[in-house]
Amino acid sequence: MNQRNNEKFIVFVVTVASLGLIVENILMGWEFWVPVAVVAGMVAMWVCHLSDRVDYEISKIFYFGVASLLFFYHGIHKSSIFDIALTAILVMSTFSILNSVHMMNIVLLEYVVLLFIHFINLPGGEPVVYDRLTVSRLFFHIAIVLLVYFTSVRMINDRLDDEEDRRIKDERIEENDASMEDFLSNISHEFRTPVNVVNGMSDLLIKKGAGHEADSIKSAGIRLGYQIEDIQDYTECKRGKVFIEEDDYMSTSLINDMVTSFRMNDSTDDLELIVDLKPSVPTMMRGDIKKLHKIFRHLLENAVKFTKRGGVYVKMYTEGTDYGVNLCIEMTDTGIGMDQNAIRSVTEGMYQANKKRNRSSGGIGLGLFIVYGFAHRMGGFVKIESEKGSGTTVRVTLPQKVVDATPCLILNESFDSAVLFHVRPDKYKVPRLRDFYRSMAANLAAGIHVALYPAETVYEVERLREKLTVSHLFMGQEEYEENRGYFEEIAKEDIVIIVSAGSDFRLPENSRVVLMPKPLYAYPVIKILNEGKDAQITDISAHEEKPVFDGIKALIVDDEPMNLVVATSLFREYRMVVDTAGSGAEAIKKYRDNDYDIVFMDHMMPEMDGVEAMKQIKALGRDLKKDAIVVALTANVVSGAREMFIKEGFDGFIAKPINISDFERVALRVLSGKVADRGGEKK
Repeated sequence: MNQRNNEKFIVFVVTVASLGLIVENILMGWEFWVPVAVVAGMVAMWVCHLSDRVDYEISKIFYFGVASLLFFYHGIHKSSIFDIALTAILVMSTFSILNSVHMMNIVLLEYVVLLFIHFINLPGGEPVVYDRLTVSRLFFHIAIVLLVYFTSVRMINDRLDDEEDRRIKDERIEENDASMEDFLSNISHEFRTPVNVVNGMSDLLIKKGAGHEADSIKSAGIRLGYQIEDIQDYTECKRGKVFIEEDDYMSTSLINDMVTSFRMNDSTDDLELIVDLKPSVPTMMRGDIKKLHKIFRHLLENAVKFTKRGGVYVKMYTEGTDYGVNLCIEMTDTGIGMDQNAIRSVTEGMYQANKKRNRSSGGIGLGLFIVYGFAHRMGGFVKIESEKGSGTTVRVTLPQKVVDATPCLILNESFDSAVLFHVRPDKYKVPRLRDFYRSMAANLAAGIHVALYPAETVYEVERLREKLTVSHLFMGQEEYEENRGYFEEIAKEDIVIIVSAGSDFRLPENSRVVLMPKPLYAYPVIKILNEGKDAQITDISAHEEKPVFDGIKALIVDDEPMNLVVATSLFREYRMVVDTAGSGAEAIKKYRDNDYDIVFMDHMMPEMDGVEAMKQIKALGRDLKKDAIVVALTANVVSGAREMFIKEGFDGFIAKPINISDFERVALRVLSGKVADRGGEKK
């Protein structure tokens, strides 16, 4: 931008000077052809500037050449002897902004040459009489020109020194950034390694029935792992170095993961979560699924953290665009709210509603800033609406590509009956919850084109059943317990009774009522409506199909023995045949002597790191005519790590602590051919 401004300024000044020269040329009767040449020079300068096709260095020389020729032509006339100094000063001051000492030297040399020409008194024009006044004026002009010259050179050198200092500073910043990246990579690896062990060993203890203590250990490990990620994400957002990693994902899985996260939060026992997923959202989209998970997590954690009564209302919908869709996420809570100063401070990072040492809210205050950083890097935006004491709404809009435009929630075409929604309006201590549930139910019914009728009392339920063909009746735990006998009785008829209740709620033995664990959201509702009378208890996360890699031979390489124990235990659950190696050299030897389908390779190991070991195993596989599949299994998860590992030659990337869904997704992709050949299936 400065270059363009400099060019414009120089072209403008030279143009004005050229017009003045044309006027003087005509008035003084100088060479008749010069005005034409001057106009041609002006036009050429403006074409060069406006076309923006000429290299900046070349255009600078061209502008200076035109100005120098005009200066020489004007100064060579005897009538201009006292104007030479003014013209030289004008040229020096104008072109000094280009920071070229050579140009200043040329102008000074040109000035000296013109003075010499006048002193030798060439024929033509009136001779100059060198009396004391003339000589004193010339010496005064020479002194001013020299002063301007030395001042311009000094200013240019100062600016060049400043530029050099900035260049050195930028290089140091880049070096520091690189050192910081290495530091983050190393510290991430060192922190994540014990966290991976804690999480993995607590899983083993949970499977052995160790009790609530093991659950608490795992919960603490997961929380610590998240905080390590938050520090990395915050640093990358601050430095503007957030990398985007795009994958295909299912919209219902994104919502289900968010619901599962809410259920695992110990602070949500007294809070309601209402999820409003618009049925028309595309089934599959493409974007950075990991960052979407983190955006949901931060929004949900922030809402829960500052909400003591009521709950959280989540809306997810899409808006069609030329490039795909805008994925819109709205998170509304009934918490303490924020004032306008707090909202403004969010974009600066480190915002916390309570910064006292005895604050009641946990966390390190990075969540909303990370959401802002991710959204902006993904081409989206964030808007916060809040008032003190009235809750907060955070809206995140993100552009996403559409892979499968089929609506994510589809009701069977044969469904033609009415659905009742039985909720007592007086049971909510926070009235906004009632509005949230009504809005969610109305939006879902409109989205799937179902006739939905509210019924606040049992009397209204009976009245609607007499008038309509009712197939399903949804209600809360309190409504069911208040009239348990009545609902158990009508559940034996041609109507499906669905109760949305907490995880500790149990139905009577032989009950035909369908239990739907909280929170109530669209996916299990559609599932129940489509299943009709055959609907069963519907905890989606508990009934997800798990892939099986029966007979797949895997080699796990890690220099940390406990990591090998954790990974071995996990992979054997998928019926893999597992072997281990404690170093890169041992892994190469074992790969040479055995037949492995896949190698899971740690990155940072002594003597030979994972990248070098992977390359040698790949080369060995080519020599042995074997398909060497190597997946990075590492705690190095700084932003862009996956791209780096894939670029190096790895077939996949899994971060530690190991996320089950990440492992299943990567393993299914890289082992698709081998699983199909061996009859891999879902269990």
